Amino acid sequence: MRKIITVVVLFIAFFQSTTVVAQDLLKSTDLSMLKVDYLSDSDIAKIKTQLQTNNVTIEQAEPMALSKGMSATEFAKLKERLAMPATPSAVVKKDKNDSDSEDSATDKEDAFGRKQEKIVNTKVKDSLNALVFGSELFDTPTLNFEPNLKLATPMNYILGPGDELQVSVYGVQEFNASIPVSIEGKVTIQYVGQIAVSGMTIEAATQKIRAAIAGVYSTVRSGQSQVSVNLTRIRTIRVTLIGSKQPGNYSISSLATVYNALFLGGGPGKNGSYRNIELIRNNKVFTKVDIYDFLVNGDQSSNVGLKDNDVIRIPAYNQRVTVEGQVKRPGIFEMKTGETFEDLLSFASGFNEFAYTASVNVLQKTDREFKVRDIKASEYGTYKPLSGDVFRVTKILNRFENRIKIDGAVFRPDTYSFYEGMRISDLVLKADGLKEDAYTNRARIIRLQSDLTTEIVNVNLAKALSGDLEADVALKKEDVVTVYSILDFVDEFKITIDGEIKKPGIYDYYENLTLNDLLVEAGGLTGSASKRVEIARMIQSETIDDSNPNKAELFNIEITATNNEQAKNFALRPFDVVNIRKMAVYEKPEMVTVSGAVHYAGKYVLAGKKDRVYDVIQRAGGLTSVANVEGVRIKRPIQAKQIEDLENVNLNLGKKDSIQNKLEKKLKEDLKYATIPVDWKSIVKNPKSNTNVTLFPGDEIEVVPFNEGVKVTGNVLLTSEIPYDPSKGFRYYLNAAGGIDAKGWKKKAYIIYPNGKADVAGSFLFIRSYPRVVPGSQIIVPEKPEVKKMTAGEWVGIGSVISSLALLILTAFK
Repeated sequence: MRKIITVVVLFIAFFQSTTVVAQDLLKSTDLSMLKVDYLSDSDIAKIKTQLQTNNVTIEQAEPMALSKGMSATEFAKLKERLAMPATPSAVVKKDKNDSDSEDSATDKEDAFGRKQEKIVNTKVKDSLNALVFGSELFDTPTLNFEPNLKLATPMNYILGPGDELQVSVYGVQEFNASIPVSIEGKVTIQYVGQIAVSGMTIEAATQKIRAAIAGVYSTVRSGQSQVSVNLTRIRTIRVTLIGSKQPGNYSISSLATVYNALFLGGGPGKNGSYRNIELIRNNKVFTKVDIYDFLVNGDQSSNVGLKDNDVIRIPAYNQRVTVEGQVKRPGIFEMKTGETFEDLLSFASGFNEFAYTASVNVLQKTDREFKVRDIKASEYGTYKPLSGDVFRVTKILNRFENRIKIDGAVFRPDTYSFYEGMRISDLVLKADGLKEDAYTNRARIIRLQSDLTTEIVNVNLAKALSGDLEADVALKKEDVVTVYSILDFVDEFKITIDGEIKKPGIYDYYENLTLNDLLVEAGGLTGSASKRVEIARMIQSETIDDSNPNKAELFNIEITATNNEQAKNFALRPFDVVNIRKMAVYEKPEMVTVSGAVHYAGKYVLAGKKDRVYDVIQRAGGLTSVANVEGVRIKRPIQAKQIEDLENVNLNLGKKDSIQNKLEKKLKEDLKYATIPVDWKSIVKNPKSNTNVTLFPGDEIEVVPFNEGVKVTGNVLLTSEIPYDPSKGFRYYLNAAGGIDAKGWKKKAYIIYPNGKADVAGSFLFIRSYPRVVPGSQIIVPEKPEVKKMTAGEWVGIGSVISSLALLILTAFK
C-alpha cells in the first residue's frame, strides 16, 4: 500500500512540475522534466503569452531552454506546438466507448466541416543523403503528400472504428446526428438501433443505414423523406516504417498514401533504397514503390492508399553511382539491375550546354584497386553502370574548329566560318566588300601556326581582288585579317580661335578651310569685335635658320566687324591661331546704388570715368533733413581677385596657419563688402577733398538717418542704447551700460562711427585718452585673451633653475 501511495505522489508531482515549468518557461531553472506531449492547449497559450510579454521569439528562447536541461527533441515538439494556429474547440458527439486519447487529440477541420486528427512529426534536415537524388523530396515542407480533406469521400473508402458519420433525414421528417463508429465497428442511431458498418465501403454503409432508417421512418420508405450519410471525421490508422530516417509506428490519416508516410518518416535512411520500397500488407508484399518514377516522370501509380497495420519496409540499396561535371543535375543515383548509362543520364536530366558528349570518363572500383575507363557515345545505350562508378562529364574545349576573323576597313567586320580552300577575296566578299577608305596596297594576316606561335602574312589587296591568284592567298582557320584605312595615316590637324567670338576654342581643320568658315563655325563675331584680326601661323622648314628669331609668322588683316562673311576670304592652314581683337572703346554702362536718407534713392549709372561720391549724391537730390551728415559711407563689394591676392601672399606664418585661414574664410563667407568712411562735411566745404573718393561699379552709397542714441555692446553687463549727451564722454556710456564684465578688455574698447570709421582708446605717459562720441556711434568692448596660468610644478621648476644658476655663480666667484 505504501508503494502505491509513493507512486501516486510521484505521478502527481511530475504533472504539477510539468505544468509549473510550462507556465514559467523563461524563469524556470530546470526544464529536464518537461514533456511537451503532456501540455494542454491552455499551457501552450500561457507559454505564448509569456514569450510575447517578454518580447522573446521562440528562436531566441532555444539556447536558454537547452541550457536549462530541455532536450532538443522536446524543444522541437514545443516549437511545432507553438507554431500551430489556435482553433476553437468543437462540440462533437462521441460514442461512450471512444478512447480518452481521441478525446484529447487536437483536430483540424476543413471548410466543409470534415475533421482529422492533427498529424505532427518533427522534421530533421537530411544531411546524410544530401547528394542522393530524391532526398530533397523529403526536405520540402510544402510537399508532404497530406490527404486533401476537401475532396469528396472515395466511394471505396472502408469504414472502421474512429470514423464519424453525419446521418441526416430531411423532407417530411427530419433527423440529424453525428454518429461515431464504435470500437465494435457499429453506429448507434436513435430509434433505429445499432448497425455494423466496419469493413464496409462508404457506399455500402449508406445503403445499409438507409434501409435500417426506412424501417423506422415511414416517410423514408414512401420517398417523402431522404437520407444522406456523410463522412465528417476520418479515423487514424497505424502504420510501421522500417529503414527510414525516423523509423517507428505512425498514426496517420486513413486517407494517407505511401508517399505521405514516407514523408513523415523523413524518407529512406543513410543506406536506404529509393527504388525498391516494399509495402507489406497482411504479411505479404502488396506492391513495390520506385520514387524515381515520380521524380523523373511524375508517375504516382505506386502511391497507393494505406490501411491499418501496413508496414513500409525500406531495404538497403543494391548499387549507387555518382555523376559529376557538366550535367544538369549532378549527384548520387541509385540504379536497378539492367539499367544503362542512358537511363542514368535521364535521371541527371541530360548533359548541359557546355558538356563534352563524345565520351564520358568513369572511375571504377575493382576488388583491389581503381581503374579508369572511357565510354564513347555509341556505348551509352549498352553500358551498364556498376556499383560505385563515378562518371565525370567534362567541358568542351575553348577553341573553334572553323573560325576566321576580319576587321578594319570592311563593311561588316566580324567572325566568319572557315572552309577549306577559302581565299582572302572570299572573306572580303563575305564582309560585304571594302570601304571607300580602305588601303589596298597592303593587308595583314596574323596566322596561328601548328606550334601555336604566330606569324604575319602581308597581302596586296588590290592584286588579290583583281584576280591575281598568287596575291589572293589561301586562308587557314584562326586567321585574323586586318584591312587598313588610309585615314589611319592622316594627321589630325587643329585650329584655334580666340577673342571676340561667341564660341572660342579649338576646332578641327579641314582642307580649304577659310576664315569665314571658322567664324561661322565658332558662332560669329560678338558686338565688341573690332576690324583687326591677328593670325599666327607656325613656321615649317627642313633646316634651322639661326638668323630668323621668329617662332611664328603673323598676319594682320582687317575685316568688317558687323559681317561674318568677309570680302577677302583668308585661307587658313593647320595649327593657325586666330585672334579677334576688341574695340578700343567698348564699355557697357555700369551702375552704383544710393540708399538711405537721400531724396531719390536707387541705382545710378557712372556717367564719367571718375565720378565721385559728391557727384552721385547730388544727382540723387542731396541729403534729406533727417540725414546724419556723419553717417555717409561707401560699401564696396570684395572682388574675387582680392581674395586670390591674399591667398598668394606669404605671411610667413607657416603652412596651414590658422590666422591666415581664418582671414581668408572671413573674406569669403562673412565679409561681403569693405566699408569706406566718408567725411561729408569736408566734401561740402571742399569737393576736391581726398575723402570724396572715386566710385567703382557695384559700390553702394549709404546715408544713415540721424540717430540720437549710442549703442554699447560687447563684454558689458547690459547691452543697451544710451541717449546721446554732448556733455558726456566715452566712459560715461560704458558706465551707463553697467560697466565692464569680468571678461571685458577696457583698454582695447573701441568706437565705430556712423560713417564706418573706427577709433580706439589710447594712452600717453600713463594718461589714457578716449575717442569722442557722436550720435549714432557704437561702442564695443572686446573680450580679454585667455592667458594660461602657470602650474605649481612649473613654478617649482623655475625656482630650481634659478637656485642652480645662483649656486653656479657663487661657485665661480669663490
